Amino acid sequence: MVEQLIKFFVVFLFVVEPVSLIPLFNGLTDGASPAYKHRMAVKAVTISGLIMLPFAFGGAELLRLLGISLAAFRIFGGLLLFLIALEMVYARESGTRTSSTERAENQRRADVSVFPLAFPFISGPGALATILLWFGPVSMGSQPVMFLGLILAATLVLAITLAMMWLADPLQRVLGVTGANVANRLAGVILGALGVQFVIDGLHSSF
Repeated sequence: MVEQLIKFFVVFLFVVEPVSLIPLFNGLTDGASPAYKHRMAVKAVTISGLIMLPFAFGGAELLRLLGISLAAFRIFGGLLLFLIALEMVYARESGTRTSSTERAENQRRADVSVFPLAFPFISGPGALATILLWFGPVSMGSQPVMFLGLILAATLVLAITLAMMWLADPLQRVLGVTGANVANRLAGVILGALGVQFVIDGLHSSF
């Protein structure tokens, strides 16, 4: 169980990519007061948690209602994580998160906490797919310890994300754009391998 919790924590941390949020958050809140930045960070993380909760508690049931097997979703989730990993490795702006029209809308918004920070950057498709992949086989009734462990691991990742945004200015000066890209590329290599493993596990379960 501990091994599974650690694996989930690592994958979820790499999918959320809190390091990549540093230049993004600084760009979206450029020139704003520290109070505004803190408020946007707290609001973004809180809303992200609220978006993820229904997927954790009812995502597996939704898949069953739609007639989608967990193995099929595991294959799709693995492919999605692999695409995110490729974008991380090549340091490209994530096409799995925003489009060009959405980026233009970002620049006109005064409140950036809900969009684009909470969704799609923190609780984007990759994060929601990861939640479904891990919480799907686990139920609160039959495996309460594992379920609560996953909730705590996800909460820890969100706490790290909040800390990264609160410390975005000094971290940006230390890391720079190149440092953030190097960290994301290293994380992308690991995430890509985990994505492939998900596909293998899904195929194994299916056949």
